[in-house]
Amino acid sequence: MSNPFSLSKVKNIVAVSSCKGGVGKSTIAAALSLELSRRGLKVGLMDADIYGPSLPSLFKLHDVKVRSNEFKLMMPIEQQGLKLMSFGFLLGDAPAVMRGPIVTRYIQQILFQTDWGELDFLIIDMPPGTGDIQLTITQSAQLTGAVIVTTHHGLSLVDTVRGILMFEKVNVPILGVVENMAYFAAPDTGKKYYIFGEQKAGSLSKRFGVKSLVEIPISNELSGDMSTYQGNSYIQQAVQGLLKAIQEKDSSQSDLKDAGFRDGNVVLVFNDGKELSAKAFDLRANCACAMCVSELTGQRMFDPKKIPTDINPVEILPLGNYAVGITWSDGHSSGIYPYSMFGGAR
Repeated sequence: MSNPFSLSKVKNIVAVSSCKGGVGKSTIAAALSLELSRRGLKVGLMDADIYGPSLPSLFKLHDVKVRSNEFKLMMPIEQQGLKLMSFGFLLGDAPAVMRGPIVTRYIQQILFQTDWGELDFLIIDMPPGTGDIQLTITQSAQLTGAVIVTTHHGLSLVDTVRGILMFEKVNVPILGVVENMAYFAAPDTGKKYYIFGEQKAGSLSKRFGVKSLVEIPISNELSGDMSTYQGNSYIQQAVQGLLKAIQEKDSSQSDLKDAGFRDGNVVLVFNDGKELSAKAFDLRANCACAMCVSELTGQRMFDPKKIPTDINPVEILPLGNYAVGITWSDGHSSGIYPYSMFGGAR
């Protein structure tokens, strides 16, 4: 099914993902693609959501016909300087009623049987979740990295952590996080109202170690109609951060040599011989995930006295060169612990 030549001239493949639906992921993926194209880059956009394709609606492309070339590869639809491909072009308005193996086959077909040609970027709009489609793409294509789209809502941040952990487990680096619908700015005063809880730019970096590419307010400028997109300052900021993250990607790979548990401490040992350590109990008690900290009040939502005194890590997962993910003996597994929590930075 796969055709390596269809991606042979694609320089960068970036997945735009969110584990929770309704956060504006598809709109952000389209806007990032358009902004990259406005900079003179050759860009393709693939809609990987088989069950709920958004790309036809975003670009008002209905009743289009996908044609094949002499090599029996599908020709992408070209619109606004982008090369577009979506299962929605093939299916139309009919619902996609199919099981996992068939979905996997269609995803491989769209990815590898499309004549993408020469591209600087192929942006993949991933479906919500961490299931078959995500694993198929991460295991089949050499991804440059992933951009996570989230809101400040607690449930969304819980899923954000799951997405970060999923990509890191399959060795796909996180290039940054887009904090969408982060606040509402009053048109008369410009005052910011954080509807989902007051967060500041960079809060995700402080809590989880990942870079925040941009905070985007609630606005009708990104209302879901990409056929009239003429540029947006927030998307421009996100693209600038994305390009910088890709440039720095090779130097940001983990130099963590070993991670273990010693005398009640989680110990990180790096290739240069430096060690960082922190008490396991303190790490667990100061977990900043949305399961442990209220997004609205910032208050801790559990009693540290209930943490077993002999708490210990069951699994320690390196996350890039910025943090570790830890599964604890009490069953908690949604925490990400930046190196700063160990008293140091790399």
